[in-house]
Amino acid sequence: MRQFFGMSNRGDLSEAVRNLDSPQFIMLLSNNAQFEEHVKALEKLYPGIPSIGCIGMSYDTKVVENGVGIIAFSGGVSATANVLEQVSVMPVKYIDRLEADIRKINGSKQDTVCIDFCSGNDACVLTTLYTSLRSRGIQLVGGTGDGGKVSANGKVYEDSVAYALVRNQNGRVKTYKENIYHQMGNYRFIASNTDRANYIIGSLNGNPAKQVYQSILHVTDQQILTQTFKNPFGKLNGDDTCIVSIKEVNGNSLACFRQVNDSDVLVLLELGDYRAIVDKTIADICRDFPKRSAVFSVNCLFRYKLFTEQRYMATYLQEMAKLGSHAGLVGYGEHYNSQFVNQSMTCVVFE
Repeated sequence: MRQFFGMSNRGDLSEAVRNLDSPQFIMLLSNNAQFEEHVKALEKLYPGIPSIGCIGMSYDTKVVENGVGIIAFSGGVSATANVLEQVSVMPVKYIDRLEADIRKINGSKQDTVCIDFCSGNDACVLTTLYTSLRSRGIQLVGGTGDGGKVSANGKVYEDSVAYALVRNQNGRVKTYKENIYHQMGNYRFIASNTDRANYIIGSLNGNPAKQVYQSILHVTDQQILTQTFKNPFGKLNGDDTCIVSIKEVNGNSLACFRQVNDSDVLVLLELGDYRAIVDKTIADICRDFPKRSAVFSVNCLFRYKLFTEQRYMATYLQEMAKLGSHAGLVGYGEHYNSQFVNQSMTCVVFE
């Protein structure tokens, strides 16, 4: 298979799709002002080609912050795209669409991946999607777009998740998740006074959550919003630790990008040697896939901000380019199989 990446910092779709011939699957990553226009125009240019899209930044060796990016697969893939609606209420209502697409693509764990773009309520959406995907062992990678909108096959949807099932006809696929954080000290907290609907942590070990975070890290209310780049919380989930990013201060509480429930066990995380961790991810992929056709990844917005602040983003993309054709989305949340994660990188590698 082949992966195509085209872009226009000006938001010129015709520039972004220049030299794109005979695509078998397309992803559109656009800006808020032009998203709906681009969705319609893309369908006219490539009618009937399975596609999904969202509002967000894209990249290959450079980042497109406010234009348009196109990622397309061709030369040896089969794909189908669709959408589950009403994700804030009952996404399972539309699960028959996914079940039908799974039968249509006839994929397996070895050669098929689900790529999704979601408008919100990600944890519930992933649970719903993965209930169907698990029976075939199909892996998933995706992310959250901006603006509460996604697209599938030339139509724009709100309160929905757009997904595509992509089967590699020439080899294997495998998903990866990269975590650049580790536990800080022996801090361990029991969450309480949570607001699940608004992702708010009220108390940690019985004390106001904001004050607990500030007393450990000695930061002001305003500094909390950037300190989370280096010190997010971690939610223990079996042997795994899911990163919980802080979104904003809400009185004496902390609003997060991931749901935390009463009695959840949290730890405090700190930034590790991200350069070494990235090098290890690349080495792991090269070991597993000596020959690679493409890598599609989703990087968290907070990772993008951190790497930019550290003047590492350009270097990071150059390092990932050593894998071959690498392109992706800067998301507001990352999806890895059944997990909704923050401040991470997830990717799928095609043999």
